[in-house]
Amino acid sequence: MRSLFVGIIFLAGLVMNGCTRDPFPNKSSTEYVKAELAKLAPVELETDLDGLSDGDLKALSRLLEASKIIDELFALQVDPDNPQIRRELQKAQLNDHLALFDVMFGKWNRLVEDEPFLDDDEKPAGAGFYPTDMTKEEFEAFVAEHPDQAAAFKSEFTLIERQEGSLVAVPYHEAYKDKVEQVAALLKQAAQLTDDPTLENFLNLRADAFLTDDYYQSDMAWMDLNGDLEIVISPYEVYEDNLFNYKAAYESFLCRVDHKESVKLVTVAQYLNEMEANLPIPDRHKNFNRGSSSPIKVVNELFAAGDTKAGIQTTAFNLPNDERVREAKGSKKVMLKNIARAKFDKCWIPIVYTILAEEALQHVSFDAYFNHVLMHEMSHGLGPGNITLQNGQATSVRDELKELYSTIEECKADVLGIWNLKFMIDKGVFPPELEESMYASYLGGMFRSIRFGIDEAHGGGVAIQFNFLMEKGAFYVDENGKLNYNKDKFWKAFTELATTVLTLQAYGDYDGAASLIKKYRQYTPVIKNYIDQLKDVPVDIRPIYPLEEKLAALH
Repeated sequence: MRSLFVGIIFLAGLVMNGCTRDPFPNKSSTEYVKAELAKLAPVELETDLDGLSDGDLKALSRLLEASKIIDELFALQVDPDNPQIRRELQKAQLNDHLALFDVMFGKWNRLVEDEPFLDDDEKPAGAGFYPTDMTKEEFEAFVAEHPDQAAAFKSEFTLIERQEGSLVAVPYHEAYKDKVEQVAALLKQAAQLTDDPTLENFLNLRADAFLTDDYYQSDMAWMDLNGDLEIVISPYEVYEDNLFNYKAAYESFLCRVDHKESVKLVTVAQYLNEMEANLPIPDRHKNFNRGSSSPIKVVNELFAAGDTKAGIQTTAFNLPNDERVREAKGSKKVMLKNIARAKFDKCWIPIVYTILAEEALQHVSFDAYFNHVLMHEMSHGLGPGNITLQNGQATSVRDELKELYSTIEECKADVLGIWNLKFMIDKGVFPPELEESMYASYLGGMFRSIRFGIDEAHGGGVAIQFNFLMEKGAFYVDENGKLNYNKDKFWKAFTELATTVLTLQAYGDYDGAASLIKKYRQYTPVIKNYIDQLKDVPVDIRPIYPLEEKLAALH
């Protein structure tokens, strides 16, 4: 009895002295974690609130609260165990690991192809959207056997769960009921506070959408925002679902519109139909049915949450993704200028000075970089969207390309971004001297995206472009080991690449897309060489948002 009593006292002493079991015995070293955090350059984003109405400032406070819940929702979509893992990291005082966990929204390193850093578990391809033991074949077989449930299973706004041995589709507003209701309530409060009637209308409709998962009307209202604030809060992008690219992830952007810069870009939107007509595919595949309302906003980001904040930061976006909205009204292109400038200064400039030939280096410019980003976003709204297969079936590019869609779509937007930038230079919208900058800036900027990892949609899409154009001689390594471009070969190769990608989309050619990805989405010796040279250059930025403090100081 005495020995048992002594043992209990001994164990209690261990606990009191902090000698508890390490909850993460297979975690990566602190040195590794610090090195990964160092790849993201911290940048405090300027938060200019001067001139905003009192109502908009009060609405921003509620929207900031809602955005913090968006962080929680996205964390659950990545991994339902994330809240518990985070508590264990806090309890164990693993502060560096916790910091990396927060940046990555989970235990997988998004900068190194989802390499685990807390244990040895591989990230499920379907993240937290599907049962971890479910295969693609099981999903597809279930849908084939239950065609009446196909729409629910493929919906962007359902989780797939296993209940009593069978797969079921659970709407987001049911799966995340408590948090969704909190977000909706805060959006309603923000709607009551804002002075902007277009924002009020949007927020009321978006609050209703969170409770029903029907975002159509609120997306239509979002297209009409016309005030000082540009607000995005919704499940939108499908990059996190690497199993099918079906499921949308929650995200939020709180931005202030730069009206002066936005006005400069109004002319570009007037050429959308001409851009569509100029695509290098037969006219029968061109999409002139999309709406013509395609506003372009230049904004400065005040806060971001959820999917867009995980790992690599968004520079611009083109939304909504709903083809019904695009056909009715078009899509909105939003350029995050303060994010773009931070990436340019902290990451882009050091990259191009390391890898580009002197001849090319003299032509790089922020304007060429920023305008390619703009045309990239414009190009998401061009080309095939809703398509008809050769057997007469009406479908969409997204549904046919499945998990390959995001990589092919990002590749298309990059390629057409250059294609359309040249078109606009030829039209006289942009100055002729931008053309030389365009080649150099496009080539140099490729390695910023490839460093995100080629399994990520943007990095993978760029790897396809780089390797294809290297193979065709449009890019080459000079005698000094630096990268340069060959204008004489560039446009022939580029036209072939643009036609190839657009044709894959036009026919919903899954096998063709898989072949293109298999052949060109590769870490070639050339890519590896330059990636090694860039090991000390930040991969991206880590924004620091002073918005909460600024708002608190005003009230």
